[in-house]
Amino acid sequence: MIKKQDKKEQRTRRHLRVRKKVSGTAERPRLCVYRSEKHIYVQIIDDVSRKTLVAASSLDKEFTGKLGGNKEAAKLVGELIAKKALDNGIKNVVFDRGGYIYHGRIQELAAGAREAGLEF
Repeated sequence: MIKKQDKKEQRTRRHLRVRKKVSGTAERPRLCVYRSEKHIYVQIIDDVSRKTLVAASSLDKEFTGKLGGNKEAAKLVGELIAKKALDNGIKNVVFDRGGYIYHGRIQELAAGAREAGLEF
Protein backbone atom coordinates (compact mmCIF):
# COMPACT_ATOMS: atom_id res chain seq x y z
CA MET A 1 0.00 0.00 0.00
CA ILE A 2 1.32 3.42 -0.95
CA LYS A 3 1.20 5.99 1.82
CA LYS A 4 0.56 9.59 0.89
CA GLN A 5 3.03 12.03 2.44
CA ASP A 6 1.78 14.73 4.73
CA LYS A 7 1.90 18.24 3.19
CA LYS A 8 3.51 19.68 6.32
CA GLU A 9 6.22 17.02 6.18
CA GLN A 10 6.84 17.76 2.49
CA ARG A 11 7.22 21.48 3.25
CA THR A 12 9.60 20.73 6.11
CA ARG A 13 11.76 18.57 3.84
CA ARG A 14 11.84 21.28 1.16
CA HIS A 15 12.80 23.84 3.80
CA LEU A 16 15.65 21.68 5.09
CA ARG A 17 16.88 21.20 1.53
CA VAL A 18 16.91 24.97 0.98
CA ARG A 19 18.53 25.62 4.38
CA LYS A 20 21.55 23.55 3.35
CA LYS A 21 22.35 26.26 0.80
CA VAL A 22 20.88 29.46 2.30
CA SER A 23 22.51 30.94 5.37
CA GLY A 24 22.38 34.42 6.88
CA THR A 25 25.47 36.35 7.91
CA ALA A 26 25.95 39.64 9.71
CA GLU A 27 26.41 41.46 6.38
CA ARG A 28 23.49 39.71 4.67
CA PRO A 29 21.04 38.11 7.13
CA ARG A 30 18.29 35.66 6.21
CA LEU A 31 14.66 36.80 5.82
CA CYS A 32 12.67 33.76 6.97
CA VAL A 33 8.91 33.37 6.37
CA TYR A 34 6.36 31.23 8.19
CA ARG A 35 2.80 31.09 6.93
CA SER A 36 -0.17 29.76 8.88
CA GLU A 37 -3.80 29.74 7.81
CA LYS A 38 -4.71 32.97 9.59
CA HIS A 39 -1.40 34.83 9.96
CA ILE A 40 2.03 35.35 8.44
CA TYR A 41 5.29 35.75 10.37
CA VAL A 42 8.67 37.07 9.20
CA GLN A 43 12.07 37.19 10.90
CA ILE A 44 15.45 38.50 9.87
CA ILE A 45 18.05 36.14 11.32
CA ASP A 46 21.83 36.19 11.62
CA ASP A 47 22.69 32.48 11.48
CA VAL A 48 26.34 32.97 12.47
CA SER A 49 25.50 34.47 15.86
CA ARG A 50 22.13 32.63 16.02
CA LYS A 51 20.16 35.79 16.76
CA THR A 52 16.88 37.18 15.46
CA LEU A 53 17.62 40.76 14.48
CA VAL A 54 14.12 41.92 13.47
CA ALA A 55 10.69 40.29 13.50
CA ALA A 56 7.24 41.23 12.24
CA SER A 57 3.92 39.48 11.84
CA SER A 58 0.27 40.09 11.20
CA LEU A 59 -0.22 40.01 14.99
CA ASP A 60 1.99 43.07 15.68
CA LYS A 61 0.52 46.26 17.09
CA GLU A 62 1.96 48.21 14.14
CA PHE A 63 0.06 46.01 11.69
CA THR A 64 -2.91 47.92 10.30
CA GLY A 65 -4.66 45.24 8.23
CA LYS A 66 -7.69 43.24 9.32
CA LEU A 67 -6.49 39.66 8.91
CA GLY A 68 -3.17 38.05 8.15
CA GLY A 69 -4.50 35.30 5.91
CA ASN A 70 -4.71 37.22 2.64
CA LYS A 71 -2.35 38.74 0.09
CA GLU A 72 -2.98 42.35 1.09
CA ALA A 73 -1.98 41.58 4.67
CA ALA A 74 1.15 39.75 3.49
CA LYS A 75 2.20 42.81 1.51
CA LEU A 76 1.69 45.03 4.57
CA VAL A 77 3.79 42.67 6.71
CA GLY A 78 6.52 42.79 4.03
CA GLU A 79 6.51 46.58 4.17
CA LEU A 80 6.56 46.47 7.97
CA ILE A 81 9.58 44.15 8.14
CA ALA A 82 11.43 46.28 5.58
CA LYS A 83 10.78 49.43 7.60
CA LYS A 84 12.03 47.78 10.80
CA ALA A 85 15.08 46.37 9.00
CA LEU A 86 16.04 49.71 7.49
CA ASP A 87 15.70 51.32 10.93
CA ASN A 88 18.23 48.76 12.23
CA GLY A 89 20.63 49.34 9.33
CA ILE A 90 19.83 46.18 7.36
CA LYS A 91 19.46 46.71 3.63
CA ASN A 92 20.54 43.44 1.95
CA VAL A 93 19.01 40.10 2.93
CA VAL A 94 18.79 36.52 1.67
CA PHE A 95 15.18 35.43 1.09
CA ASP A 96 14.20 32.10 2.68
CA ARG A 97 10.70 31.19 1.57
CA GLY A 98 10.45 28.47 4.20
CA GLY A 99 9.72 25.63 1.79
CA TYR A 100 6.60 27.34 0.49
CA ILE A 101 5.97 27.85 -3.22
CA TYR A 102 6.88 31.38 -4.36
CA HIS A 103 3.27 32.24 -5.11
CA GLY A 104 0.39 34.10 -3.49
CA ARG A 105 1.10 35.41 0.00
CA ILE A 106 4.83 34.61 -0.12
CA GLN A 107 5.21 36.49 -3.40
CA GLU A 108 3.23 39.48 -2.10
CA LEU A 109 5.32 39.61 1.09
CA ALA A 110 8.51 39.67 -0.98
CA ALA A 111 7.09 42.37 -3.26
CA GLY A 112 6.10 44.52 -0.28
CA ALA A 113 9.55 44.18 1.27
CA ARG A 114 11.26 45.08 -2.02
CA GLU A 115 9.02 48.10 -2.57
CA ALA A 116 9.82 49.37 0.93
CA GLY A 117 13.58 49.23 0.29
CA LEU A 118 14.99 45.77 1.08
CA GLU A 119 17.27 44.24 -1.53
CA PHE A 120 17.26 40.51 -2.32
